[in-house]
Amino acid sequence: LGKNGIYTYDPGFLSTASCESKITYIDGNKGILLHRGYPIDELAKKANYLEVCYILIYGQAPSKEEYESFKNTITRHTMVHQQIASFFQGFRRDAHPMAIMCGVVGALSAFYHDSLDVSNEKHREVAAFRLVAKMPTLAAMCFKYTNGQPFMFPQNDLGYAENFLHMMFATPCEKYEVNPTVAKAMDVIFTLHADHEQNASTTTVRLAGSSGANPFACIAAGIASLWGPAHGGANEAAMDMIQTFTSPADAKIQMAGMLERKEKIMGFGHAIYRTSDPRNVIIKKWSEKLAHEHGDTALYDISVACEEFMWDSKKLFCNADFFHASAYHFMGIPTKLFPPIFVCSRLTGWAAHIMEQRTNNRIIRPSADYIGAEPRVVTPISER
Repeated sequence: LGKNGIYTYDPGFLSTASCESKITYIDGNKGILLHRGYPIDELAKKANYLEVCYILIYGQAPSKEEYESFKNTITRHTMVHQQIASFFQGFRRDAHPMAIMCGVVGALSAFYHDSLDVSNEKHREVAAFRLVAKMPTLAAMCFKYTNGQPFMFPQNDLGYAENFLHMMFATPCEKYEVNPTVAKAMDVIFTLHADHEQNASTTTVRLAGSSGANPFACIAAGIASLWGPAHGGANEAAMDMIQTFTSPADAKIQMAGMLERKEKIMGFGHAIYRTSDPRNVIIKKWSEKLAHEHGDTALYDISVACEEFMWDSKKLFCNADFFHASAYHFMGIPTKLFPPIFVCSRLTGWAAHIMEQRTNNRIIRPSADYIGAEPRVVTPISER
């Protein structure tokens, strides 16, 4: 409550700023997305994901020397403690990967005791290094566990995206060569999801950080928030829908029926952007490129038909989730693994926000507009 005994009622906090931030700027009306002042389209073209990680964490693009040092640090942290592998045995093979990610990431605090103090700048930095390095390893382990295949160790001679794909698809039986086009596409995908200002999961991470929770617990909270179909699970929901269509013509017929029945169509429109999602232009091009690399453009053609229909019918544009779905498909990534890959990418933004939140921390404690019962007497149970 303010000095006058009043507060602002703002469901969803759509008109409320909970913090000052120097990390990400969005102009929803103009379709602008900047990370530390750098436009997302330029980052996707001119920088790799680890450069973007450095930018988000430290505030500016690294020099060659700074980049090499940062890359080497991340590379040295990619392995996970061997006992973490035993954690996976406690999950069913058909468990959703996000359920596993929530549990295993939260459990990291039981292994890395030297970086648990979120109020300590050095601890936050070391925790960020470990999380950026280990999250692709954990996501790949989720995939391998579901398939009943042995976990693959990270390879220090591979790039960040290449290493992730190697851990996903290689087996001990034979040599596996990562497709360079797929590796580049994955690197761009990581960049496109690296941060997105005060969305639900980022706000969750900052809120947890404001209480003094350790960085691993904060990230686990963010993963739980990201899991929802209205947030990080949106590309999974979009893929489930797209795969029910048999052709571009069938897609338009089916979507017309969905609109008539007032069913929610995932992957279109955005809570912030009003004219376009700047990330969609980038991922759409990569989806098309991967479709041709894959040798089958059917799913891409259906996705384009969906885009055209929604624009012609409702003037709704694709958000970043929509063409990510088909891009992942062409990479051979199963639908259930879409959200964990989102985690691998968004993790860096979360780490940057934890750091920023703790710099000038005040515990986040919103109010509620109570509309419940007036004060009443508790009657003993024998008299009720």
